[in-house]
Amino acid sequence: MNSGEVNIEPALAALAAALRGEGPAVELSAGPDGSLVVGLVETPGFEDAAVVVRTSGSTGVPKATVLTVDALAASSMATAMALKGEGQWLLALPLQYVAGVQVLVRSLFAGTRPWAMDLSGGFTPEAFTAAAQELTDKLRFTSLVPTQLQRLLDTPSSQTLAALRRFNAVLLGGAPASAGLLGAARDAGVRVVTTYGSAETCGGCVYDGVPLDGVDVRLADDGRILLGGATIAAGYLGAPELSAATFVEDEGVRWYRTSDLGAVSADGTLAVLGRADDVVITGGVKVSAAQVQAELERLEGVRAAFVAGVPSAEWGQALAAYVVLADPSPEAADDFRARFAGGSAGALTGALAPKTVLTAAELLMLPNGKPDRLGMTVRLEALHQGK
Repeated sequence: MNSGEVNIEPALAALAAALRGEGPAVELSAGPDGSLVVGLVETPGFEDAAVVVRTSGSTGVPKATVLTVDALAASSMATAMALKGEGQWLLALPLQYVAGVQVLVRSLFAGTRPWAMDLSGGFTPEAFTAAAQELTDKLRFTSLVPTQLQRLLDTPSSQTLAALRRFNAVLLGGAPASAGLLGAARDAGVRVVTTYGSAETCGGCVYDGVPLDGVDVRLADDGRILLGGATIAAGYLGAPELSAATFVEDEGVRWYRTSDLGAVSADGTLAVLGRADDVVITGGVKVSAAQVQAELERLEGVRAAFVAGVPSAEWGQALAAYVVLADPSPEAADDFRARFAGGSAGALTGALAPKTVLTAAELLMLPNGKPDRLGMTVRLEALHQGK
């Protein structure tokens, strides 16, 4: 192992044995000091289990998702087809989450050697650039979350831009990416592929709105996105009722019922419209929190936003916004909040205008790169009740 490289050999060895059917399922986690812990997990009731991904999710509900050898193989093959090749991967995400595990799994199926950047000091452009420069394969890939890409593109060095441009694809998932971020990546010459999926689908299974080969997409009667096919998880460990409510079989196809609303165009492209539980009834009017968030992110000076409904004696629920500004100064924050004092800003008028606005340097994020919806909602509720 070279200086600066993270030792992922124990994880690779355990995963390789599980994928060959020669060992128990593997669960990767972080120890108290941040070190990688390789756990071997018994999975009664699940055949051919290879990986268990245990997450709390953005709502705090714990789940242990069981992924089989066949599902991981189908995902790896479909990913290679979509990216037009199997190359070398840079691991820039924690291994306890599905996107991190998949970097190792894809490398094992491809027979290539992944490189893991050192995240012990957090994710920094300098550490990412140094790790990316170690890749030797002509085909290079990595997976990032929007917050990481944003940091790489904020006043990047020439070395960071050169490293980013050498990737054949930068998979971007874990949370929605703003149009501004995607535009900045495109202007910088970075080949970004947006991904949609979760641990229940072996990670991203829809690339740039197009389902991977072997992945089916349809909408339930309530507008929720259903994802089906060979990449779907076997279920949740130790939670048969939750598994039965989340996964269904229909005409030989296994489906995962997501918590997101979507729309499918005539050519089969999927658009994710937001979470099914993000509808806020404020003053008797139904408002999509995702729509308000999108409008906020279109306002000049806004880098990112999160919107939720909070309890309100006057409105029943009131819209509240957690906003990251490009200018973090107190004066800029005061000016931004003042724009809503009259009840409107841009297209956000009437019921669409947040009643409470909290500005911050960054969105609160979970370790897997997804927005900490629960944490931000708690802060917004406290601010609204304190007004």
